[in-house]
Amino acid sequence: VRLGKPLRWPLGIAPDALVGGEAGAMSRRGKYLWLPIRPGGGLLLHLGMSGSLRFDAALPPPGPHDHFELTTDRGVLRLTDPRRFGAVVWSAGLTEAPAATLLAGLGVEPLEPGFTAAVLHAGLRGRRVAIKQALLAGDVVVGVGNIYCSEALFLAGIDPRTPAGQVGPVRCARLVEAIRTVLLRALAAGGSTLRDYRDAHGQGGAFQTLARVYDRAGAPCLQCGTPIRRLVQGQRATYWCPRCQRA
Repeated sequence: VRLGKPLRWPLGIAPDALVGGEAGAMSRRGKYLWLPIRPGGGLLLHLGMSGSLRFDAALPPPGPHDHFELTTDRGVLRLTDPRRFGAVVWSAGLTEAPAATLLAGLGVEPLEPGFTAAVLHAGLRGRRVAIKQALLAGDVVVGVGNIYCSEALFLAGIDPRTPAGQVGPVRCARLVEAIRTVLLRALAAGGSTLRDYRDAHGQGGAFQTLARVYDRAGAPCLQCGTPIRRLVQGQRATYWCPRCQRA
Protein backbone atom coordinates (compact mmCIF):
# COMPACT_ATOMS: atom_id res chain seq x y z
CA VAL A 1 0.00 0.00 0.00
CA ARG A 2 1.16 3.52 -0.84
CA LEU A 3 -0.34 6.47 1.04
CA GLY A 4 -0.37 10.09 -0.13
CA LYS A 5 -1.69 13.05 1.83
CA PRO A 6 -4.05 12.24 4.76
CA LEU A 7 -7.67 11.49 3.86
CA ARG A 8 -10.70 12.01 6.12
CA TRP A 9 -9.63 9.27 8.56
CA PRO A 10 -6.36 7.38 9.05
CA LEU A 11 -5.95 3.95 7.46
CA GLY A 12 -5.91 2.27 10.86
CA ILE A 13 -3.32 -0.39 10.03
CA ALA A 14 0.35 -0.39 9.08
CA PRO A 15 0.57 -0.58 5.24
CA ASP A 16 3.14 -3.39 5.49
CA ALA A 17 0.62 -5.51 7.41
CA LEU A 18 -1.41 -5.93 4.20
CA VAL A 19 1.44 -7.46 2.23
CA GLY A 20 0.57 -11.03 1.23
CA GLY A 21 -3.17 -10.63 1.86
CA GLU A 22 -5.72 -11.83 -0.69
CA ALA A 23 -8.31 -9.35 -1.96
CA GLY A 24 -11.84 -10.70 -2.41
CA ALA A 25 -14.92 -9.48 -4.27
CA MET A 26 -15.87 -5.87 -3.64
CA SER A 27 -19.39 -5.05 -2.39
CA ARG A 28 -21.31 -1.85 -1.68
CA ARG A 29 -23.43 -0.45 1.15
CA GLY A 30 -24.79 3.02 0.52
CA LYS A 31 -21.84 5.07 -0.70
CA TYR A 32 -19.32 2.81 0.99
CA LEU A 33 -17.34 0.09 -0.79
CA TRP A 34 -16.08 -2.96 1.09
CA LEU A 35 -12.99 -4.79 -0.13
CA PRO A 36 -12.35 -7.93 1.96
CA ILE A 37 -8.70 -8.84 2.40
CA ARG A 38 -8.11 -12.34 3.71
CA PRO A 39 -7.20 -13.23 6.33
CA GLY A 40 -8.47 -10.89 8.97
CA GLY A 41 -10.65 -8.09 7.63
CA GLY A 42 -10.87 -5.62 4.81
CA LEU A 43 -10.87 -2.02 3.63
CA LEU A 44 -13.91 0.27 3.76
CA LEU A 45 -13.70 2.96 1.08
CA HIS A 46 -15.68 6.15 0.59
CA LEU A 47 -15.18 8.45 -2.39
CA GLY A 48 -16.27 11.63 -0.62
CA MET A 49 -17.48 14.38 -2.96
CA SER A 50 -14.82 14.25 -5.66
CA GLY A 51 -13.04 10.92 -5.30
CA SER A 52 -12.72 8.25 -7.97
CA LEU A 53 -11.24 4.76 -8.17
CA ARG A 54 -9.24 3.33 -11.01
CA PHE A 55 -7.93 -0.22 -11.37
CA ASP A 56 -5.49 -1.19 -14.08
CA ALA A 57 -2.53 -3.44 -14.71
CA ALA A 58 -0.40 -0.40 -15.51
CA LEU A 59 -1.12 3.12 -14.26
CA PRO A 60 0.87 6.32 -14.87
CA PRO A 61 2.96 7.65 -11.97
CA PRO A 62 0.80 8.99 -9.11
CA GLY A 63 -0.10 12.67 -9.20
CA PRO A 64 -0.67 15.20 -6.39
CA HIS A 65 -4.29 14.09 -5.87
CA ASP A 66 -3.59 10.33 -5.78
CA HIS A 67 -3.69 9.52 -2.06
CA PHE A 68 -4.05 5.73 -1.86
CA GLU A 69 -2.79 2.83 -3.93
CA LEU A 70 -3.25 -0.89 -3.33
CA THR A 71 -0.78 -2.83 -5.45
CA THR A 72 -1.74 -6.43 -6.28
CA ASP A 73 -0.44 -9.11 -8.62
CA ARG A 74 -3.30 -8.25 -11.00
CA GLY A 75 -2.98 -4.49 -11.02
CA VAL A 76 -3.16 -1.32 -8.95
CA LEU A 77 -6.26 0.11 -7.28
CA ARG A 78 -5.83 3.90 -7.02
CA LEU A 79 -7.97 6.46 -5.18
CA THR A 80 -7.82 9.97 -6.64
CA ASP A 81 -9.44 12.63 -4.46
CA PRO A 82 -8.69 16.36 -5.02
CA ARG A 83 -10.67 17.47 -1.95
CA ARG A 84 -9.55 14.59 0.30
CA PHE A 85 -13.05 14.09 1.74
CA GLY A 86 -12.84 10.40 0.89
CA ALA A 87 -11.52 7.66 3.14
CA VAL A 88 -9.90 4.23 3.18
CA VAL A 89 -10.22 2.54 6.58
CA TRP A 90 -9.16 -0.89 7.79
CA SER A 91 -11.71 -2.93 9.74
CA ALA A 92 -11.65 -6.47 11.08
CA GLY A 93 -15.10 -7.01 9.49
CA LEU A 94 -18.37 -5.33 8.57
CA THR A 95 -19.78 -6.14 12.00
CA GLU A 96 -16.72 -4.73 13.79
CA ALA A 97 -15.72 -1.12 14.44
CA PRO A 98 -15.03 1.12 12.65
CA ALA A 99 -17.00 -0.36 9.71
CA ALA A 100 -20.03 -1.25 11.84
CA THR A 101 -20.10 2.26 13.33
CA LEU A 102 -19.90 3.99 9.95
CA LEU A 103 -22.61 1.80 8.40
CA ALA A 104 -24.98 1.71 11.40
CA GLY A 105 -27.08 4.75 10.47
CA LEU A 106 -27.74 3.84 6.83
CA GLY A 107 -31.29 3.25 5.64
CA VAL A 108 -32.55 0.61 3.24
CA GLU A 109 -31.19 0.27 -0.28
CA PRO A 110 -33.62 1.84 -2.79
CA LEU A 111 -33.29 -0.88 -5.44
CA GLU A 112 -33.68 -3.83 -3.07
CA PRO A 113 -36.99 -5.52 -2.14
CA GLY A 114 -36.86 -4.12 1.41
CA PHE A 115 -37.62 -0.61 0.17
CA THR A 116 -41.42 -0.53 0.24
CA ALA A 117 -44.09 2.12 0.67
CA ALA A 118 -44.75 0.85 4.20
CA VAL A 119 -41.07 1.13 5.14
CA LEU A 120 -40.83 4.65 3.68
CA HIS A 121 -44.04 5.79 5.37
CA ALA A 122 -42.91 4.43 8.74
CA GLY A 123 -39.53 6.16 8.40
CA LEU A 124 -41.13 9.51 7.56
CA ARG A 125 -43.80 9.42 10.27
CA GLY A 126 -43.62 12.39 12.60
CA ARG A 127 -40.84 14.19 10.72
CA ARG A 128 -41.31 17.91 10.26
CA VAL A 129 -38.34 18.38 7.94
CA ALA A 130 -39.07 18.81 4.22
CA ILE A 131 -39.48 15.56 2.30
CA LYS A 132 -36.44 16.25 0.10
CA GLN A 133 -34.18 16.76 3.11
CA ALA A 134 -35.57 13.60 4.72
CA LEU A 135 -34.66 11.58 1.63
CA LEU A 136 -31.16 13.06 1.49
CA ALA A 137 -30.49 12.30 5.17
CA GLY A 138 -29.85 8.64 4.29
CA ASP A 139 -31.27 7.08 7.45
CA VAL A 140 -34.58 6.08 5.84
CA VAL A 141 -33.38 5.26 2.34
CA VAL A 142 -29.73 5.50 1.33
CA GLY A 143 -28.12 6.62 -1.92
CA VAL A 144 -30.82 8.89 -3.37
CA GLY A 145 -28.61 11.87 -4.19
CA ASN A 146 -29.59 15.47 -4.72
CA ILE A 147 -30.23 15.27 -8.47
CA TYR A 148 -32.27 12.10 -8.15
CA CYS A 149 -34.32 13.47 -5.23
CA SER A 150 -35.48 16.40 -7.33
CA GLU A 151 -36.28 14.13 -10.26
CA ALA A 152 -38.09 11.50 -8.18
CA LEU A 153 -40.23 14.07 -6.37
CA PHE A 154 -41.21 15.55 -9.74
CA LEU A 155 -42.13 12.12 -11.09
CA ALA A 156 -44.18 11.42 -7.96
CA GLY A 157 -45.89 14.84 -8.12
CA ILE A 158 -44.76 15.87 -4.61
CA ASP A 159 -43.66 19.39 -3.68
CA PRO A 160 -40.11 19.12 -2.22
CA ARG A 161 -41.06 21.51 0.60
CA THR A 162 -43.81 19.21 1.92
CA PRO A 163 -43.20 18.15 5.55
CA ALA A 164 -42.05 14.53 5.41
CA GLY A 165 -44.58 13.41 7.99
CA GLN A 166 -47.43 14.61 5.75
CA VAL A 167 -46.55 12.25 2.90
CA GLY A 168 -49.18 9.54 3.29
CA PRO A 169 -49.20 5.88 2.21
CA VAL A 170 -50.51 6.53 -1.31
CA ARG A 171 -47.90 9.17 -2.08
CA CYS A 172 -45.20 7.04 -0.42
CA ALA A 173 -46.07 4.27 -2.87
CA ARG A 174 -45.74 6.69 -5.79
CA LEU A 175 -42.47 8.00 -4.39
CA VAL A 176 -40.95 4.53 -3.98
CA GLU A 177 -41.70 3.72 -7.61
CA ALA A 178 -40.44 7.12 -8.75
CA ILE A 179 -37.15 6.70 -6.89
CA ARG A 180 -36.62 3.28 -8.43
CA THR A 181 -37.47 4.53 -11.91
CA VAL A 182 -35.15 7.53 -11.70
CA LEU A 183 -32.24 5.53 -10.29
CA LEU A 184 -32.57 2.83 -12.94
CA ARG A 185 -32.63 5.48 -15.65
CA ALA A 186 -29.55 7.09 -14.13
CA LEU A 187 -27.70 3.78 -13.98
CA ALA A 188 -28.54 3.10 -17.60
CA ALA A 189 -27.21 6.55 -18.52
CA GLY A 190 -23.97 6.05 -16.60
CA GLY A 191 -24.81 8.51 -13.81
CA SER A 192 -24.64 12.30 -13.96
CA THR A 193 -21.61 14.40 -14.88
CA LEU A 194 -22.02 18.05 -13.93
CA ARG A 195 -18.32 18.76 -13.35
CA ASP A 196 -15.70 16.06 -13.04
CA TYR A 197 -17.48 12.75 -12.43
CA ARG A 198 -16.11 9.79 -14.40
CA ASP A 199 -16.82 6.09 -14.04
CA ALA A 200 -14.21 3.37 -13.55
CA HIS A 201 -13.53 3.39 -17.30
CA GLY A 202 -13.05 7.16 -17.47
CA GLN A 203 -16.43 7.84 -19.09
CA GLY A 204 -18.80 10.61 -18.03
CA GLY A 205 -22.48 10.12 -17.28
CA ALA A 206 -25.38 11.37 -19.41
CA PHE A 207 -28.38 11.44 -17.05
CA GLN A 208 -28.14 15.23 -16.69
CA THR A 209 -29.29 15.47 -20.31
CA LEU A 210 -32.45 13.53 -19.39
CA ALA A 211 -33.38 15.56 -16.29
CA ARG A 212 -36.94 16.87 -16.21
CA VAL A 213 -36.40 19.57 -13.56
CA TYR A 214 -32.83 19.50 -12.21
CA ASP A 215 -30.74 22.52 -13.27
CA ARG A 216 -33.64 23.81 -15.42
CA ALA A 217 -34.67 26.87 -13.37
CA GLY A 218 -36.73 29.26 -15.50
CA ALA A 219 -37.14 26.74 -18.33
CA PRO A 220 -40.66 25.49 -19.12
CA CYS A 221 -41.78 22.28 -17.45
CA LEU A 222 -41.66 19.50 -20.00
CA GLN A 223 -45.03 18.30 -18.72
CA CYS A 224 -47.12 21.47 -18.34
CA GLY A 225 -45.02 24.42 -19.57
CA THR A 226 -44.86 26.21 -16.19
CA PRO A 227 -41.40 27.70 -15.47
CA ILE A 228 -39.29 25.46 -13.25
CA ARG A 229 -38.35 26.99 -9.91
CA ARG A 230 -35.22 26.69 -7.79
CA LEU A 231 -34.60 27.03 -4.06
CA VAL A 232 -31.91 25.98 -1.60
CA GLN A 233 -32.73 23.33 1.00
CA GLY A 234 -30.05 22.31 3.46
CA GLN A 235 -27.38 23.99 1.29
CA ARG A 236 -28.45 21.91 -1.73
CA ALA A 237 -30.22 23.21 -4.83
CA THR A 238 -33.76 21.96 -5.37
CA TYR A 239 -35.74 22.22 -8.61
CA TRP A 240 -39.47 21.65 -8.99
CA CYS A 241 -42.56 22.49 -10.99
CA PRO A 242 -45.08 24.49 -8.90
CA ARG A 243 -47.98 23.18 -10.96
CA CYS A 244 -47.14 19.49 -11.32
CA GLN A 245 -45.91 19.02 -7.75
CA ARG A 246 -48.34 19.55 -4.89
CA ALA A 247 -47.73 19.91 -1.15
